[in-house]
Amino acid sequence: MNCPCEKLKTLMRQVQKMWFGAPQKSTRFIYLDHAAATPLDAQVEKAMQPYVQNIFGNPSSLYEQGVRAQQAVENSRKNVAQILGALPEEIIFTSGGTESDNLAILGYARAHAKEGKHLITTTIEHHAVLGAMKQLEREGFEVTYLLPDQNGFITTDQVKQTLRPDTIFISIMYANNEIGTIEPITEIGNMLQKYKQETKKAFPVFHTDACQATGYLDLQVEKLHVDLLTLNGSKMYGPKGTGILYRRRGTKLQPLQFGGSQEHNLRPGTENVPGIVGLAKALEIAESLRAKESERLCALRDFFIKKVLTSIPHAHLNGHPILRLPNNIHISFVGAEGEAMLLYLDHEGIAVSTGSACTSQSLDPSHVLVAIGCTHEEAHSSLRFTLGRSTTKKDLEHVLNILPKVIQKLRVLSPFV
Repeated sequence: MNCPCEKLKTLMRQVQKMWFGAPQKSTRFIYLDHAAATPLDAQVEKAMQPYVQNIFGNPSSLYEQGVRAQQAVENSRKNVAQILGALPEEIIFTSGGTESDNLAILGYARAHAKEGKHLITTTIEHHAVLGAMKQLEREGFEVTYLLPDQNGFITTDQVKQTLRPDTIFISIMYANNEIGTIEPITEIGNMLQKYKQETKKAFPVFHTDACQATGYLDLQVEKLHVDLLTLNGSKMYGPKGTGILYRRRGTKLQPLQFGGSQEHNLRPGTENVPGIVGLAKALEIAESLRAKESERLCALRDFFIKKVLTSIPHAHLNGHPILRLPNNIHISFVGAEGEAMLLYLDHEGIAVSTGSACTSQSLDPSHVLVAIGCTHEEAHSSLRFTLGRSTTKKDLEHVLNILPKVIQKLRVLSPFV
């Protein structure tokens, strides 16, 4: 039996077909969902290719095929470490952001339960963080969830005021995946360093999910003052199913899986050599393009936001107006249902995402939008446009020609307008 979410999607696509008919093959395609996934960079694919067909040996093997594969893994580790300003032994390769978040949170909390059981996070974290926190609550830990302001911003004082003698772990995302707000990670990390010096304690440790920040924000771990940092290959034009966990030397984690000694005994299993090579290459490219691409996308982002807010009535921006990712645009269009807007735009060859999270068991609105004070109607009438390397001003102008008509048509049909 299909879940309610799948039933709704099926119904919406049937409605789309009735309204529009089959999409035309000549429809122009504009991809504006880079926060969900990015295409594989051609240079990354080229770097991976030798390890897909030729150098395919198990990195744990002693013969030449295995040694060359192991060398590729370790060279990739060194390259990632250099970009992050870390040591090679502080880099752990994983299957993605979710695994990295879980290993950081569950791994640290379980390893240090005797020292304290209080954790701090926010109400707007990715579900990979929130899900791990909920699991720890079931195991007897206590979690404080910080509530952001209406822009999705968490202050250093909020964190400081929540600290307790038994606080062992803090996780605050670098930049929000839905509304794009950038959090003051450096300031929070600096405050925590001073706190630990004053209390002469080794904890709390500080973790940040930096998946959305890659290619846009500084990832130097010493500048950020973090002990654990999560990255995801699929958000940086790298291969899907790859991720990184930076773990500061001396930070003890309990493994989540067992059966091998790979990745410093923390992530057993034969290494995904092509994926690791591609991930390291993707991070290298993202860092080399960071300054120029951030400047370009900020200009496009601000252009699009201004045009939308001035041309479409009852539209408002979600997230911080200034402290936001260069590629993130999140807007509520009251009176127009999110799924319907998405399908209309999809018919026109424009890929975006909705502002409402639809899980397998629920049609609840986005927890992020609810946390910043949006009504359920506003949350369900939101779209996220996330720009990327291929996005041009011409693309956005094309979207601006279509979007107002879509909103107007849906508002006519809406019972709320």
